[in-house]
Order: sequence, then structure tokens, then C-alpha cells
Amino acid sequence: MNRATPRAVIYSRVSTEEQTTANQVNELTAYAERRGFSLVSIYQENDTAWKAGHQQELSRLLVAAKQGKFNYLMVWALDRLSREGALAILKLVHRLQDYGVIVISYQETWTEAGGELSDLLYALTGWVARMESNRRSERTKAGLARIKAQGKRLGRPKGSKDSRKRTRKGNIIIPMTVY
Repeated sequence: MNRATPRAVIYSRVSTEEQTTANQVNELTAYAERRGFSLVSIYQENDTAWKAGHQQELSRLLVAAKQGKFNYLMVWALDRLSREGALAILKLVHRLQDYGVIVISYQETWTEAGGELSDLLYALTGWVARMESNRRSERTKAGLARIKAQGKRLGRPKGSKDSRKRTRKGNIIIPMTVY
């Protein structure tokens, strides 16, 4: 492999089983080709960005970054890396920079510009991601409280079982029904 060619990886993440990383991967792959990057690997994750230790593909990516296997990390948006807030994003980006990796966000094009304002913009983006996640959680809790106040019981009916065998991939997904 020619070392002069920029080596990139893609990291894509979705939060639920109903979602797919295909849209992110397809667009980022095309973007890498347009940029002349050699695509080294694609890390795909179907897991929450909130719970530390669950993003196993991100952990693998960090090991490869430390080993110098690539010099560009391409993501759809920075919130795909973390929704834990400003400090989490800053720590992750600085760690990658220490390994010689430049983070490129397709949605936040300023990530390539660098400069003195980049830390502020990373922190602001991390804060926005956390606030967006908090609001979504609040709306979900409010909806569940409304349903419960209507006298409906949440969860599965007593004695019911899953129609398909559960698999363990990150968090255990427990189907929820309203009846």
C-alpha cells in the first residue's frame, strides 16, 4: 500500500435494532472515494452512545488508531461518536489527534479546518448532542407517564414470551408493548 495515500476508516453507529448504518456507510464510502482516500476499514455499531463500554467497535477503532493503521476517521456526524457531552467529545478527538488521526464529520465540515476555534466547536457540538438526547428521553418518559396515567399498563402481558430468540449485542433489547 502506498503510504502517501491518505488512509481512512469509517465509523457508523445507530441506536436501535430498527435502524441501519447503510445510509451512513454508503455516503461516507463515496465521500472517501471522491477525496482519494484508501478505505482501510469500516466499523459499524448498533448501540447507544450513552453507556460507556458498550461501543465495542469504537474501542477496536481506537486500538487501530493507536497502532497507526489510518490517519483519517470519517463519521456521518460527531454525535455518532458520543452523546455524553462536550468533555467526552473533546477527550475522544484529542486522543485521536494524539494518535495522528484527523476526524472528518460529513455533517460538520468545519472539523477539517482545525485552528483555535476547533475545541470550542467540538465542545458546542458535544453539548448539543447531549441536549438533543436528553430532550428525546424526556419526551419518551412524558409519553410513558401519560399512558400510565390513562390506566394502561406498560410492558409485556404477564406470561408472554418473545416470539424470537434474543441475542446479546450490546444492550439487551426488551420489546415493550402497551395494552
